[in-house]
Amino acid sequence: MSREAYQIPTSQGNAPGAGTNLSRTFDTEGATMNYICGDCGFKFALRRSDTIRCKECGCRILYKERTKRMVQFEAR
Repeated sequence: MSREAYQIPTSQGNAPGAGTNLSRTFDTEGATMNYICGDCGFKFALRRSDTIRCKECGCRILYKERTKRMVQFEAR
């Protein structure tokens, strides 16, 4: 199929997934990420607009919490 022949799918079709909104919408604050303090080990969530500082001790060294999703790499 050439680029010129491609037509954008519309939400009026009966195909599965038709009419679904694939764009992500976040509130004005944004999505939260979980972090761990490098000094005291306190776990907490931060938003994009929050200051990068531990809420417990005030340390500015934060680590992202490891994902719970399985990650697999193919090695040679």
